[in-house]
Amino acid sequence: MTLFGMPGPAPGVCNDPELMLVHQHLMSLDPSGQRFARVLRDAIDQLLDGEHTGRFDWKDLHKTEKTHAGTLVELNLLREFGFTSGQDMDYLIEGIEVDCKFSQKEFGWMIPPEALDEICLVVWADDHEDRGLWSAGLIRADRQKLTVSGNITKKGNRDGKFRLTRDHHSMVTWLWRRQPLKENLLLHLDASLRSRILAPKSGQKKVNELFRRVQRRQIDRNVVRTLAMQYDYMARVRDDKNGTRARPALREEGIIITGDSTNHRAVAKDLGGPVPEKGEFVSFRVALARPEHGDRPSAELDGRQWVAVSQEEAVDRPAPKLPPR
Repeated sequence: MTLFGMPGPAPGVCNDPELMLVHQHLMSLDPSGQRFARVLRDAIDQLLDGEHTGRFDWKDLHKTEKTHAGTLVELNLLREFGFTSGQDMDYLIEGIEVDCKFSQKEFGWMIPPEALDEICLVVWADDHEDRGLWSAGLIRADRQKLTVSGNITKKGNRDGKFRLTRDHHSMVTWLWRRQPLKENLLLHLDASLRSRILAPKSGQKKVNELFRRVQRRQIDRNVVRTLAMQYDYMARVRDDKNGTRARPALREEGIIITGDSTNHRAVAKDLGGPVPEKGEFVSFRVALARPEHGDRPSAELDGRQWVAVSQEEAVDRPAPKLPPR
């Protein structure tokens, strides 16, 4: 069975009609998982709070901040998908109570006693320098297949939480399994390159260095926010009278910075991409098209044809201005 071109539930799920119904509903809301992935990326970025802290690495979060991640994911998913809050659990989906559990470790979800025998939406995300992955699935929290973890009182396991044993990982019916998390660019850059970008003291110089050093690569605006560390962080990219902001300063070096507007995206596409998506930038070193550039993709700017060039190739200075948004 498939839903919207995605793999359907595992065969055993048909024995749990409620779980099957929740699975189908979630897949109908987000067949590709893109909305889920965006919520997780945004939740992690909210915790990092780069605008105020300059942080971009999960390891730099305090323990209490990491603990808050579960609540943030739960609330952001509720808002994104318009779920109704449940009476006993976090959500009411298709009239069925569903609890939401987030873990920073795969299969590390902790199930409270009140969620036993209920359906749980289990979510995991790993935002580290060597990978960025996430998963989401559903389980029926079968008390017979969970291991007690935590504090246990003399009255029994009422105060203890439960977790999946290794032997019962197959209990999870996956919605999306080990999908790529949107790149945390600063974290994934080569260490020496990242050091050069972070070296300047001013936020403006950091932003300029980012677009100077990282070209033909999609850069999320949250990266600019983290480097600029100011409320109006987008001002660090825009044109200004003094020519110190990223676009005018780097034009003098033969570099253009395309954004997510229709005209800018068209220029990036004509240059051979990549093309910035919503909330992204891509910078290019450009030169006037010449015979030696062969059949390289070109974009028309200021009535002339321009091509993207490597760091080793000559550029024409200044680079042309981009068309209005």
